[in-house]
Amino acid sequence: MDEIVRPTRVEVDLKQLVENFRLIKHHSTPSKVMAVLKANAYGNGLIRVAQLMQELKADYLGVAVLEEGILLRQSGITLPILVMGGMLGNQIPVFLKYDLTITASSIDKLNQIDEAAAAMKMKAKVHLKIDTGMERIGVHFYNAEKFLEASVRCKNIFVEGIYSHFASSDSSDLTFSKLQLERFQEVLDFYSKNSIEPPIRHISNSGGILQMPEANLDLVRPGILLYGVYPSNEVKRTITVKPTLSWKSHIVYFKAIKPGHPVSYNSTFTPDHLIRAVTVPVGYGDGYFRSMSHKAEVLIHGKRYPVIGTITMDQIVVNIENDSAFNGDEVILIGCDGKNSVTCEELANWAGTIPYEILTNINTRVPRIYK
Repeated sequence: MDEIVRPTRVEVDLKQLVENFRLIKHHSTPSKVMAVLKANAYGNGLIRVAQLMQELKADYLGVAVLEEGILLRQSGITLPILVMGGMLGNQIPVFLKYDLTITASSIDKLNQIDEAAAAMKMKAKVHLKIDTGMERIGVHFYNAEKFLEASVRCKNIFVEGIYSHFASSDSSDLTFSKLQLERFQEVLDFYSKNSIEPPIRHISNSGGILQMPEANLDLVRPGILLYGVYPSNEVKRTITVKPTLSWKSHIVYFKAIKPGHPVSYNSTFTPDHLIRAVTVPVGYGDGYFRSMSHKAEVLIHGKRYPVIGTITMDQIVVNIENDSAFNGDEVILIGCDGKNSVTCEELANWAGTIPYEILTNINTRVPRIYK
């Protein structure tokens, strides 16, 4: 066993990550590619993934919050970085200090950015956010003309891009996504009508990349697809990506449990015959959701075994019936062992959630190992 901080760890296949990136880039040509690294690069590790994207000469990086952008700059990342989340006025000087691209989502915020940039004798780089149907942040498409006019008047702002976000591009029914694209293109007519060179235009996320090539425009923003997980079961798999992340642990205890002796909190599982069980040091404190209790399965020696009893903060118990296993044996939580595998999608089904939440909730106390 490798010398690691703890027996539970995430392994990231960098070679597969490179392959996924290249497949997406080839599929989306000639559009530029913004690798989306928010939420610790979907569990894969923010800094190491950013370093790899820099080596691969990605055109842009996308993050959700200011702190993620700062951490990347402090780690030596020089690629352009768009912070896609909402911001407050007092954060603007920090954006400028770290050369981070700001999402401008209203006329008021445009003015705040312009004033802050003037005070610092700098030019702020922004991407304008248009709400075409997400109702999250951004100026509504039907009010966008005044917003774009205001952006042109700002003297201390460089409008590098303009973007929107699909709400359901991972669905088999693309009616609403097509409506969103139509609304966005109507907003973009402002530039041709006023003989202004348009900034970088982007709307396509993972679902859009897979299903709506007409939405690629100048730049695409792969998120979960980059890490080899499809955004839904409905989406067309027009690119063959594979998972980059495996989640593994090791057995730390073996025991025999007599019939009638309950397992874990609240005695929710009681065997009716003698079983062999092993304890694995992972729990909901690591992101192995408690809601998967009595549903989850793991791989040991390539064979599936059920997790029994309530999943606790730091440990789970696995029923191996009459089989043998020993302290130190590997346990696969997500990943492959021989011909069998446990997928991120299965964990999502057991937990009653989506693969995005599984990946982004693997706690940072779980060490990342890069291969």
